Amino acid sequence: MDTLRSSRLVGFYNLSVPERQQQLFQQGWLEEDDLGILTDHAGLSLELADHMIENVVGVHPLPLGIATNFIINGREVLVPMAIEEPSVVAGASYMAKLARSTGGFQAQADPPLMIGQMQIIELKNPYFARHRLLAEKQALLAEAAKVDPVLNSLGGGPKDIEVRIIENSPIGAYLVLHLIIDVCDAMGANVVNTTVERIAPLVESISGGKVHLRILSNLADKRLARAACVIPVEQLQQGNLRGEEVRDGIIAAWAFAASDPYRAATHNKGIMNGIDAVLIATGNDWRAVEAGAHAYAARSGRYSPLSQWGKDEQGNLVGTLELPLAVGVVGGATRVHPLAKLALRIMGVQTARELAEIIVCVGLAQNLAALRALATEGIQRGHMALHARQVALAAGARGEEIERLANELVASQTIRIDHAQNILQSWRNKHESNE
Repeated sequence: MDTLRSSRLVGFYNLSVPERQQQLFQQGWLEEDDLGILTDHAGLSLELADHMIENVVGVHPLPLGIATNFIINGREVLVPMAIEEPSVVAGASYMAKLARSTGGFQAQADPPLMIGQMQIIELKNPYFARHRLLAEKQALLAEAAKVDPVLNSLGGGPKDIEVRIIENSPIGAYLVLHLIIDVCDAMGANVVNTTVERIAPLVESISGGKVHLRILSNLADKRLARAACVIPVEQLQQGNLRGEEVRDGIIAAWAFAASDPYRAATHNKGIMNGIDAVLIATGNDWRAVEAGAHAYAARSGRYSPLSQWGKDEQGNLVGTLELPLAVGVVGGATRVHPLAKLALRIMGVQTARELAEIIVCVGLAQNLAALRALATEGIQRGHMALHARQVALAAGARGEEIERLANELVASQTIRIDHAQNILQSWRNKHESNE
């Protein structure tokens, strides 16, 4: 991607949809053929959809927005986000704008190591069985490596074996074998599941037990992604609130999540608003990432926030985020769905680790947007105008009525569909009586 291109698209939100498409095309973010994909509202033909899942009767599109202003590891990035919830794209974009003065976001992703689990039951002596399995580690890895020679040639493949004893179980003591596989640029579920299935007979022969469940784990804690940002305190000033007040309010809001699982659940949901939107846009398994993220948040035995917020020696706001991110740029819907392929191209990513680095930064930006809103005007005020448009549409507004009705709903501070319908009906009755 041309490093001279900027993700700082001033006034982008004020443009019409065709104007936004043209701006991205003129700046080189899109190719000419991409405009057709974006204009075809689903981006997915019924024929292609019918080959992706069973019992297809149609397609279900989501709005696809572009988060602007991101600088990640020194690179300008536009981020496609597929989501139905208002204010998420705008919130992430604005927080990315605040971070630009300090170089944007810094991110790192671990090597793409996934865990395949094997439950080994009916053991006479689990401790001795564990000893035997570890003693035969190289034989097990060699057998596992036969499953996917192409993966091995790319530097991936089976890397290690771990064996745990589960003692306090309703079925008695048993073993769990973890097969660690480098899945390169794939999410990895297929190769992991295939490999643990293939080596099950050898595991049974060595351990003397029975291999029961054999499947990957979505707690991909060997495949973490981390992001950090520094927000100058002067950037946080809002209305009559000084930057220091906003900063301290954000830190206090984070502290609430750090001490209360009820708040932490909603705190992390805000993070996942941003992360899931990019996962969906790129055809990745957002359910797997959600499961891993929430399990990781509870790894200490208490459910906690995935992010951390504080201040540095200069008084700047400093945020970090860490979570498992098992994503891929090959395989599955990522290389089948036209919009997923386009989303990856817009971001300019070549590897799964690059994609994970972008996604974790979006999660941190979205988290900051939610905390800032909560610490200042409250979550509803910033959300109100965008939500009002959805209510106006649901009430039946069309064309110029949509913005007019949304503005009136916000002004009345009553954003309900029944209120919107009453206003709309009164307008139309008045129009009919004037004709």
